[in-house]
Amino acid sequence: MSDASTAHTAQPPNPRVKRTHVTAWAMWDWGSAAFNAVMITFVFGTYLASDAFGADDRGTSWLAAGNAIAGVVIALTAPVIGQRADRDGRRSLWLGVNTALVILTTAACFFVQPDESFLLLGVILLSAGNVFFEFAEVQYNAMMVKISSPSTIGRISGLGWGAGYLGGIFLLLLVYVGFIGGDAHWFGITDDDAMNIRVVALFAACWFLIFALPVVIVMRTRKGATEPKEPQAERVSIAQSYRQLLGTIANLWNHERNTFWFLVSSAVFRDGVGAVFAYGAILGTTVYGVDPGDILFFGIGANVVAAAGAFLGGLFDDRFGPKRIIVVSLLGLVLSAAIVFVQDGTVAFWIWGLFLCFFVGPVQSSSRAFLGRLTSHQTAGEIYGLYATTGRSVSFLTPALIALFVGLSGESRMMVPAILLVLVAGLILLWPVSDPKTSASERRK
Repeated sequence: MSDASTAHTAQPPNPRVKRTHVTAWAMWDWGSAAFNAVMITFVFGTYLASDAFGADDRGTSWLAAGNAIAGVVIALTAPVIGQRADRDGRRSLWLGVNTALVILTTAACFFVQPDESFLLLGVILLSAGNVFFEFAEVQYNAMMVKISSPSTIGRISGLGWGAGYLGGIFLLLLVYVGFIGGDAHWFGITDDDAMNIRVVALFAACWFLIFALPVVIVMRTRKGATEPKEPQAERVSIAQSYRQLLGTIANLWNHERNTFWFLVSSAVFRDGVGAVFAYGAILGTTVYGVDPGDILFFGIGANVVAAAGAFLGGLFDDRFGPKRIIVVSLLGLVLSAAIVFVQDGTVAFWIWGLFLCFFVGPVQSSSRAFLGRLTSHQTAGEIYGLYATTGRSVSFLTPALIALFVGLSGESRMMVPAILLVLVAGLILLWPVSDPKTSASERRK
């Protein structure tokens, strides 16, 4: 896609889809739970937000600022990072390099002691890890186009998302049993100086390393052993890369309007979908009476049903097309969220909260597959970089609406209609977008 005239050539049939390649690819998603679920969401991010780093919510504030800065960096650079990997044909190399940087920043979190003087170090490490993770994910998503065919890309995307959720469940259980729950921990580690939490960072880094290696090794071997070497495009300067990126965006608007509006609509509804997990624990404990000690178990249940939704959504995606799966899932999210809003009590939250999580997986999986059908292996890095950029560009939307709704009402429950509004807006924007599978079928008639 670095050349506007070749943007979004439809993915050609790939008869050499091999189970070993798909399995190795999905293992990266399984391993990535070490960063997403453990470091960012449930363990280390919570540790930095604790009173150990200041009783004035300083940790939360600094983390938010770090995430905002990381988001700007990703939005400005991800498409060019993907574009340049497209040009030099070394996607597996850059996936390996950025994954290694995520692992190093994760392991370095071991040195973040429970003291205010270490807060900045912790925030820098998590924020930098977030940037490197997004860069790695651009290459990882683009690689999916290489290992799939138009008739299998939906289920392969679903397999990856499902593996990520299941990996998160398994790792959270290990971490809880080994280092967080109870008074005695593995290897004789104690709670002194938060050593049990800091060791989790080393455990997570090793976990990601083990499960990320297969895809880097297999895909580097695959290229040399089974396929002719792809010609490398002429190297260009960073400035030229940005000029080509602007040309690609202009070409999307002028000639690929369907892709342009999918990027816009998916950025909006993905922001709402992400908020389901980001604010679900807060809603459960502050509004619906879930015991804070039980919220980790709700997180495990949420990952189980989200994985099931991703697997099923992937299978139906290949049969009915990604747009139908996304629309049905968004409608399911809207209905479930509306019921959560009007219900009270812990039981209602568990039931309808898990329904919400079930529909999250198919939205994420089919969105990735939707985009994969609109591009080719040679241009996938740039388009998935734009996918990351558009997502980051509206990442303020749901938090801003939540702050407004809760601030005006004084009730945390008003988080729900704020998330609902974003989901409905994304659904409205998606409605006129054509399904790539349907469009291809119609062109053949």
